Amino acid sequence: MQRKLTLIIIASLILLIPGLSCAENAAAEKPLSVAEIVKRANLAAYYAGDDGRATVKMTITDSQNRIRERKFNILRLDLEDGGRQMFYVYFKEPNDVKGMVFMVHKHIDREDDRWLYLPALDLVKRIAASDKRTSFVGSDFFYEDVSGRGLNEDEHKLIATTDKFYIVENFPKDPDSVEFSSYKVWIDRQNFLPVKAEYKDKEGTLYRRVEALEIKDIAGFPTVTKSRVENLAGGSATVSEFSRIKYNIGLKEKIFSERYLRRPPRSARR
Repeated sequence: MQRKLTLIIIASLILLIPGLSCAENAAAEKPLSVAEIVKRANLAAYYAGDDGRATVKMTITDSQNRIRERKFNILRLDLEDGGRQMFYVYFKEPNDVKGMVFMVHKHIDREDDRWLYLPALDLVKRIAASDKRTSFVGSDFFYEDVSGRGLNEDEHKLIATTDKFYIVENFPKDPDSVEFSSYKVWIDRQNFLPVKAEYKDKEGTLYRRVEALEIKDIAGFPTVTKSRVENLAGGSATVSEFSRIKYNIGLKEKIFSERYLRRPPRSARR
């Protein structure tokens, strides 16, 4: 009887130990490095699934509250997880941009390749690296925002960790190639999605803000379904709403070629 009672007491103590053990392990666990945090955030933001498709409605409001809209489909194909990618953007509305195509071949070891097809002129235009941080079809988004900024282009510093976010400050390695001096990114600690970014100009003044307004689970992937960019210096803002989002749809690499700039595939037009 005494032996049985002893075993019960031991078993009861064991049930309590895991909680203490987990706490000790959590305290002893090595925190994530800033490089790992930034890498995971990049994967969460740009590499959900092997490929993807979405329809985007973009509403642009200028400093005088005049509104313009853009509607386009965007296709993405990953060639390497966390590495090379291809993007294809087909504009559907309004009529002055209908049929226009923007395509990106994203690289890791060199500058991305970007093309813009203008149907009214039947012209394929290469977008220079120096133009990647200019307005994307008259909006407050930049060409670079479509495929994301290369991780190796900035120095990253973890400046704070809260209950909800990792806050990372980033400094360009080549300051003369960009208009900002630094930017901070708020990264969700649960799913690693970047939910806000704030940019400072060369004088250290906050001038641009990008933030996620709505996040949903799409096929098991946390996905930004509504976002906003604010030009704090100029007073304009652009809201993008994403619909018809699908992942792992089996896109073919051949459609992300110059050949298909002039004759968009059905998967881009529908």
